[in-house]
Amino acid sequence: MANVNKSKGDLVKHIAESVEITQVKAAKVVDAFVDFITGCLRDGDTFGLIGFGSFTTAIREARTGRNPQSGAVIKIPRNRVVKFKVGKNLKDTVAEK
Repeated sequence: MANVNKSKGDLVKHIAESVEITQVKAAKVVDAFVDFITGCLRDGDTFGLIGFGSFTTAIREARTGRNPQSGAVIKIPRNRVVKFKVGKNLKDTVAEK
């Protein structure tokens, strides 16, 4: 099985063909979907698709790290990060391959 990276363009084409709409309309749908999820996460909400997974945010506390090139100690500031928890159906489907 070849490892082929898929892109937004592949998703747009698939949606357009699946629901028989133009690729322009499908691109608008994908953009609206991404905007909705981004807005939810920005506002601190969780977004989930049952069986696929859920997107949440979490606080990663400040910590010290090392610059891999120089080895110098650096301070990494506190930050809010996005997390994804895979749903059961997706997990099971991928595991079958």
